[in-house]
Amino acid sequence: MPFSLRRLLRLLRDIMTLPAADDAAVSEGERRQWEPPFDASRPAPPISYPITDLAALASRSYLSEDSNFHLPFNRASMPLPSPGAPLPPRRRLLVCHDFQGGYREDAAPQGGANPDAYALWHWHLVDVFVYFSHYLVTLPPPCWTNAAHLHGVKVLGTFITEWDKGAEICREMFATQDSAQMYAERLAELAAALGFDGWLINIEVKLDIQFIDNLKEFVNHLTKRMHAAVPGSLVIWYDAITVGGDLDWQDKLNEHNKPFFDLCDGLFVNYTWKEKYPRDSAATAGDRKYDVYMGIDVFGRNTFGGGQWKTNVALDLLKKDDVSTAIFAPGWIYETKQQPDFQSAQNRWWALVEKSWDVLRGYPKRLPFYSDFDQGHGYQVSSEGLQVSGDPWNNISCQSFQPMLKYTGDEVQPPVRTSINFKDEPYSGGNCVTVQGSLRQNAIFSEQLFNGGLSMEDGYVHLFYSVNAEANSDLGLSLDFLSRNKENTSILIAEDIAIFSRKKQHHLYSSYVQSDKVEPHAPDNQNWVIYRATVQSSASYTLIGINIVCTLKTSGKINSEADEDESSEEDANRLWPYHASLGHISIRNMDENTQFPSAESWVTEGKYISWSNNSNTSKLLSLKISWKLNTSHQASFMKYNIYVEKLIGDSNAKVSRSFLGVATVEAFYMSDLQVPDEVTSLKFIIQACGRDGSRQGLEECPKLFLVPVE
Repeated sequence: MPFSLRRLLRLLRDIMTLPAADDAAVSEGERRQWEPPFDASRPAPPISYPITDLAALASRSYLSEDSNFHLPFNRASMPLPSPGAPLPPRRRLLVCHDFQGGYREDAAPQGGANPDAYALWHWHLVDVFVYFSHYLVTLPPPCWTNAAHLHGVKVLGTFITEWDKGAEICREMFATQDSAQMYAERLAELAAALGFDGWLINIEVKLDIQFIDNLKEFVNHLTKRMHAAVPGSLVIWYDAITVGGDLDWQDKLNEHNKPFFDLCDGLFVNYTWKEKYPRDSAATAGDRKYDVYMGIDVFGRNTFGGGQWKTNVALDLLKKDDVSTAIFAPGWIYETKQQPDFQSAQNRWWALVEKSWDVLRGYPKRLPFYSDFDQGHGYQVSSEGLQVSGDPWNNISCQSFQPMLKYTGDEVQPPVRTSINFKDEPYSGGNCVTVQGSLRQNAIFSEQLFNGGLSMEDGYVHLFYSVNAEANSDLGLSLDFLSRNKENTSILIAEDIAIFSRKKQHHLYSSYVQSDKVEPHAPDNQNWVIYRATVQSSASYTLIGINIVCTLKTSGKINSEADEDESSEEDANRLWPYHASLGHISIRNMDENTQFPSAESWVTEGKYISWSNNSNTSKLLSLKISWKLNTSHQASFMKYNIYVEKLIGDSNAKVSRSFLGVATVEAFYMSDLQVPDEVTSLKFIIQACGRDGSRQGLEECPKLFLVPVE
């Protein structure tokens, strides 16, 4: 495709997919908060934003808390499970998000109020995630890094130059070797400080040949600095400018772009390649063929196979040729409002990817392992079985390990369906996993939740899980193990194992472990029943699967094994309604919860305190709350739940406690909290949440007290 037409189509597509100016979800002001007269040093609700010019990049102002109030909130808190580990030596899947120009609802590190905001949750299919926009330096919002890292996915930012302004920037950057190295060092410093894993470099301009050597030095120096600062990091080159300085997309790895490929960790091949190009690229790459990521544009702009609902056509070819892929703009599903709704359409589209590409990754890989299946958005928030907020919300940082549910939407009314449930009150976070439909009395329904690779140790593992089931529905778990001799075994865990062992499919399980009810931490929890089980483990086995297992309790005339034998064929084939939900799973080496530091072990501080009049009966409060341990030990918690209690002079009055949000760093900014005039004191509560899912008791949490101004 000629240069001008290609660029014009890209620009038009970006323009057409931007929300209208009156879009209720994202206003114009919210889209461009960082543009002048934005002052990053002033306290304000935290935002993520790009660096838009060379002067700001060179000055390092983004990394100074004096000039950037938002810096602490933009540091990712979740490390990769195996820091420093290289990508596996196999074909890989890279996702380049390219969603509506970038920095939408995800630009709020503390989350937002749109329960239908864009997100990804099929992380088990992804190896590398690139956060992309058309700004000079695209810094990934920490929510993406936190969610991706949890699932073992590396995250890259984007450095891009394009159009006439981009050419001018390149001439300044690459005027000398020293300047090329300096800007490379600035980018490496940003990635290390903010906790992400490297860069996609996209030079989409024509340059005089005199600048090419310094451009190559920029790529070389950035790659070396990234590897030194963040072991296991990546620098990937985009197929645009050639080594001769021409802006000429090659659509393959060849002599015109290989000099850049040789200096970094991979090539993102432009998405207009032809059928034989992957094979040609693999031959050119030699033993680095997996570092070649053949682009696929999901919008389908002159991409092989057509993208969209035919993205699998390109994936099938790349799988056959055994090279990697870079999927560009999967947000097409959201932006084009694919039917019937985003949740269903996204699951259907990624099911095509999975069917074509296979599942090449899994979790859990280590203990403790915890999931409440939270997708990072919803219409309510629960904690340990109690609703703490009825407000809609979104925060990708709150994603828990995502279950690997199979898409069944194309089936004609499957008898039983497992789904993510946002409607019913969850055990924790914003959703639960629900199985509903119809079962026969002798049937056992099972579906895999997680496909792991956890090497066991001699001893015991302890499982905790929560269930909310209708009277005639029973729910348990099963664990799949693989021995060193490649023999499979499966253990079923349930409260009443006799109900499962009587069923015709009970032979699927090698052994049974009974689970016991646990007294809930929240005594007001009426819906969720918490279970605990202990399973003996052996170092000769690997945990390869965690499954949800469902059956009907015996009822009516079928109430014993004898009755079951005497039941008529008609009764045996009759379908009965089934409905049960799983709220969370926690697998640990220890039977006890995380031991949290006492409240006295923390130092809490309120800064940037600002009061303003709201009405004759209330005021508005804004402040930054921060906390840290008063010892040399670093806190390592999954997140912090933030609450406030508004105390009044009447000691007999019921205390009003409100959930304010979630912090993933040791700071939280509260904006415009309404404080009625009768309130005499505010008590902010910072509740630490352990990586095993346990939460510190609210009475033992660190607190910050504040007295309203007169």
